[in-house]
Amino acid sequence: MISPGQALRLAHIGWVLARHGLDELLLDTPLFRPVRFLHYFMWWRWLRVPGSRGERIRRALEDLGPIFVKFGQILSTRRDLLASDIADELTRLQDRVPPFAGHLSRAIVEKAYRKPIEEVFASFDEQPIASASIAQVHGATLHDGRKVVVKVVRPDIAPVIKRDLSLMYIVAELLQNYWSEGKRLRPIEVISEFEKTILDELDLLREAANASQLKRNFADSPILYIPEVYWPYCRSSVMVMERISGIPVGQVEVLRAAGIDMKLLAERGVEIFFTQVFRHNFFHADMHPGNIFVSPEGRYIAVDFGIVGTLAPEDKNYLAENLLAFFKRDYYRVAQLHVESGWVPAGTRVDEFEAAIRTVCEPIFERPLADISFGQLLLRLFQTARRFHMEVQPQLVLLQKTLLNIEGLGRDLYPALDLWTTAKPFLERWMREQLGTQAFMGRLKNEVPRWGEKLPEIPGLIFDLLHKTKAGQLEVQFSVNELKAIRGEVREANRRTIAAVVGAALVISSAIINGLGDHSSVMLGALTWLVGAVGLLFFIRAWPAPP
Repeated sequence: MISPGQALRLAHIGWVLARHGLDELLLDTPLFRPVRFLHYFMWWRWLRVPGSRGERIRRALEDLGPIFVKFGQILSTRRDLLASDIADELTRLQDRVPPFAGHLSRAIVEKAYRKPIEEVFASFDEQPIASASIAQVHGATLHDGRKVVVKVVRPDIAPVIKRDLSLMYIVAELLQNYWSEGKRLRPIEVISEFEKTILDELDLLREAANASQLKRNFADSPILYIPEVYWPYCRSSVMVMERISGIPVGQVEVLRAAGIDMKLLAERGVEIFFTQVFRHNFFHADMHPGNIFVSPEGRYIAVDFGIVGTLAPEDKNYLAENLLAFFKRDYYRVAQLHVESGWVPAGTRVDEFEAAIRTVCEPIFERPLADISFGQLLLRLFQTARRFHMEVQPQLVLLQKTLLNIEGLGRDLYPALDLWTTAKPFLERWMREQLGTQAFMGRLKNEVPRWGEKLPEIPGLIFDLLHKTKAGQLEVQFSVNELKAIRGEVREANRRTIAAVVGAALVISSAIINGLGDHSSVMLGALTWLVGAVGLLFFIRAWPAPP
């Protein structure tokens, strides 16, 4: 049921769409083609704002307010859903809105701290430094002399966001139910991801926590600096951070005049992205030029941490393998990974999908590497995957948006940037760390403390097991109902169980001795391998004989 407030908002949205001529685009969709004749009765089309369809869509979103602007920004990365001219125009959407009055910021700050603002700050500038859809930023000075920025959430923004989100859900539900592509594109899930993103931005404590995590991840890093969060001054509606200075990354000529190595700067941007995604699994997902500065030494400085992204381990692994397979032009592996990950239906013929991917990628890879756009490759790949009923992956939307931002930023800084050559060594090194001997030893080292806690219990467990076996009290239960164990099979199962337990105890003991002992001792090393070898023999003894 639509409330009166929603009805008024819908009427306003309808008027904005009509004023920008977007009702004609609506009538061109398959759903409304049967009533396209209504176009001739739209007398108001003579009052419309001129411009291409992409321009009109962008202006309409700007007129509809900050929530629609943010949604348009995210939608601009979904080139698998949009025509190129519309996606290009949506990338021009800027999250800039008029600032609200400084005295309102003062009132919000005093309400958050429950004290006059003069007791918190030595000075507070009511004229904002920057203003965006969710919050605005003011300069201030602490009583100990430190220069800070104070971020303040816009007054009464939460009800506006919730109202517009409810309308977006209504439209998404209609698309999913009545559009032939609706189920594949999963618009409700896309809106749900957008809702989580924008509601998270309302809580500045969450943003402060994001900033602190990123700062720990890049502690003492020579390539990225994260400002300090002053936690005693942070509230859900107010955040205080160190005030930084630097050259905005979009001012390319100023950077060149400052003597910054532009090639190195562009490559560092790619390194930062892949480090955040694959090593830390925690990435700044709003890395547009307005949020990035450069120090005189050529070090990136990031601000605005309201939107961050993470990936599930399986998505991260599949993504890395996909990228490496692309680098190697192993299209069969790319197709296979898409099926294994569930991104395309399980019944998809891998050989047919491989042929389609090769048709898309080969013409692109024949160009000079510096001319290859990863964004364009993704676009062509997603368009091809649509034929094989690939579903939208909402969890990858933020990642795709960030990757396209980084590529665009890198090419602005250094047009000859070779994203592939810069990224490939990093991904290969990361895969070795995840799958090689080093990764196995690292995981083993992490498990040793937990095994050490359990080790004292193992002799007692083995004694209890042997005692019950000798007394005939050991019961073995099988989960397969059809299997009817006879006495001889139970005895054999008991024998294998005992051998496996003893073998596990010996192998774990060997690992603990190896992890905690003195590696320079030959005798200790020999003992370690002997204990491990005996454990493996027990495991072999426990292995069932072939039928």
